[in-house]
Amino acid sequence: MMLTKGNQSAGATFILLGFSENADLQVPLFLVFLTIYTVTVLGNLGMIMIIKINPKLHTPMYFFLSQLSFVDFCYSTIVTPKLLENLVVEDRTISFTGCIMQFCLACIFAVTETFMLAVMAYDRFVAVCNPLLYTVIMSQKVCASLVAGPYTWGIVSSLILTYFLLELHFCGSNIINNFVCEHSVIVSVSCSEPYISQMLCFVIAIFDEVSSLVMILTSYIFIFVTVIRMPSAGGSRKAFSTCASHLTAITIFHGTVLLLYCVPNSKNSGFIIKVGSVFYTVVIPMLNPLIYSFRNKDVKETIRKLVNHSIKVC
Repeated sequence: MMLTKGNQSAGATFILLGFSENADLQVPLFLVFLTIYTVTVLGNLGMIMIIKINPKLHTPMYFFLSQLSFVDFCYSTIVTPKLLENLVVEDRTISFTGCIMQFCLACIFAVTETFMLAVMAYDRFVAVCNPLLYTVIMSQKVCASLVAGPYTWGIVSSLILTYFLLELHFCGSNIINNFVCEHSVIVSVSCSEPYISQMLCFVIAIFDEVSSLVMILTSYIFIFVTVIRMPSAGGSRKAFSTCASHLTAITIFHGTVLLLYCVPNSKNSGFIIKVGSVFYTVVIPMLNPLIYSFRNKDVKETIRKLVNHSIKVC
């Protein structure tokens, strides 16, 4: 690979300009992002723990939710610590290897989350449209396969894109006007022609977005038709309630992705992309556990019992 082809790229360094170069904003931004990251870690690891300790939550829906929480935790941990570091240190350099590794790992979990949300939509489709066969259709083996799929494709697509990034030449010190090593900013500072790498990224991104949205929309069209045909208003309300949290998470995630990659070329597009990237990589992993916990009575009941137990112990 590229590391054996020459020393230019292997010895290259990147300078991440970060979210803002305004010195007066560094400390406030550090405190804001530190708070967000703390909530993200506690929220996602807490969700995994709550699902594990409550037997009521040992169902396919919560199994997928625990996987989503794990993905969000990993994704945020790959990106946010470096963002926090660059807000408090003057040296904002990152090695070639470090930058490529950050992209590779972030890509794995970004792609995995895209399809994990699609898997969760399918789970809701089976629960609403085939409730009597739900436990049969969503067996442990099927659930494991549905989770393995997003992880496998995330790893494969990330390795493909990383390989072609390593085929590019990088010369000396390269300034990246962002806080994270994304594909677009890495190829923008390359000394060689990045056409193949850019086209692969475009094709994979379009495939991921279109295929996942088709799965989600198809599932929810069938859910909507089934709910409309339900004779009782109570049944319809319950069905919509079980899907509301997932629909909220999907809207925020895919809405941000579409806005991020549909920004027109303008003087402000760089700032808009940074804001979109922050929301996509830092804020959304914090929001998901909050969305699911606030709208779920079983999760809230488990949290309440844990708090009461802690108070009694103290």
